[in-house]
Amino acid sequence: MRITVIHPRELGEPELARWRKFQDADPEQDNPFLCPEFVRTVGELRPYVRVAVVEDGSGIGGFFPFERHPLGIGKPVAAGLTDLQGMVYAAGLELDARGLLRAAGLSAWEFDHLHVGQPVFAPYHGSRHPSPVIDLDEGYEAYLAGLRRRSPTTHRMTRYKRNRLGREVGEVRHVAESGDTAALHELLKWKSAQYRRTGRTDRFAHPWIVELVERLHALRTDRFAGSLSLLYAGDEVVAGHFGLRTGSQLCTWFPAYDVRFGKYSPGLLQHLGMAEDFAAMGLRHIDMGRGEKDYKESLKTRDLEVAEGRVARATPGAAAHWLLRVPPRALRNTVLATPFLRDQADRVLKGYARLVRK
Repeated sequence: MRITVIHPRELGEPELARWRKFQDADPEQDNPFLCPEFVRTVGELRPYVRVAVVEDGSGIGGFFPFERHPLGIGKPVAAGLTDLQGMVYAAGLELDARGLLRAAGLSAWEFDHLHVGQPVFAPYHGSRHPSPVIDLDEGYEAYLAGLRRRSPTTHRMTRYKRNRLGREVGEVRHVAESGDTAALHELLKWKSAQYRRTGRTDRFAHPWIVELVERLHALRTDRFAGSLSLLYAGDEVVAGHFGLRTGSQLCTWFPAYDVRFGKYSPGLLQHLGMAEDFAAMGLRHIDMGRGEKDYKESLKTRDLEVAEGRVARATPGAAAHWLLRVPPRALRNTVLATPFLRDQADRVLKGYARLVRK
């Protein structure tokens, strides 16, 4: 086994073709956050992005994209933003996780949205969490019929509010993939306002994240695209979403809406518009990402699973990382897993946000 660590820009066409071949062979690996386009774009903006190329006697057997931080602490590419993490690899690849870390120059590698089907990291799952999915294999009409059975109230309410929005504001229409950069920036403003309103960290206060979204928005092929979806009422954009897709699935990322139209539930209407349009494009499913949200529970057809945990070697850097990260993460997961504690924490964050704005 030979493992070489390179910068993503050093990947040539033979390596990229091999990477894509692995994704084509396994639907679970055909995820935009695991695509070379995503890794290379982040690598243009984050100096510590690397790829470990794993080779055996038959050639390249896998790719492990990661970020290498001080003390040899490893994180997924664009840690804190990605909804699926892990390797891209050939079926049957046998690899020791700690040996991979040693070759990559890492003391530890932590993850919070790991693809659970990856045997290399299976012994290191600390916890598993649902990631709600909208299945579109049988088309939008079949999905809508299922929604009517599973959640008749949601189905009736969204139909009523769409009709009301059309009467009171203007004809409702949805655009699956828009190149409108002005609308993209408006969406980011709405999302920033939502973060601040709910007491969350504003991701778009970091210029590199804004630039990452802009660069991904400019990428559009059959295999990978940064998709800006927009919901219109007349000439007004009332809601939008920026996410990433492959040829088979869409990962939701940054949904937001104009609060002036909040009474029409534009977020739900936006998601149904995406389901209809992307089903027509032949996508298999929409992954709404880990996280407990009422709208996800209403719209989902099933859950995928993602894992949280860490792999570590016996080094001082790994010990320091454990002290700083593992106990706080365990406490956070306890809060999130307990509805009463989760609701109280949410109220505290929103209350703090109101005080800050005054």
